[in-house]
Amino acid sequence: MRPDLLIGDARRAAGLTQAGLAARLGVSQSAIAKLEREGCNPTVQTLDRTLRAAGFRLQLIAPAWSSAADEPGPSIDESLIRQALTRTPAERIKSVEHLHKDMRPCRSQPRDHAKRAS
Repeated sequence: MRPDLLIGDARRAAGLTQAGLAARLGVSQSAIAKLEREGCNPTVQTLDRTLRAAGFRLQLIAPAWSSAADEPGPSIDESLIRQALTRTPAERIKSVEHLHKDMRPCRSQPRDHAKRAS
């Protein structure tokens, strides 16, 4: 969605004038008018701050391009199912047993969220 429309729609939905939104942000009314002008290109930080001032939250998602989620219908990789069905039931059970065995060490290790955040 275009940022100018997003900002204008959020402001109007909040029942704010450009001057009212500007006052919440500590900027001029003309600064808000510029943000609502077609072709504006605010930073993500500016867009987030402006939407928050109107009572909204910016939420970004980044799904993989050309993923199954982009296609209509269930997002299932049918090639993996076809591949699994070429195996005998005993081979499939053995595969799951190996996966379980390989994952066991991961389950016993404590999670350290601080390392992932840096």
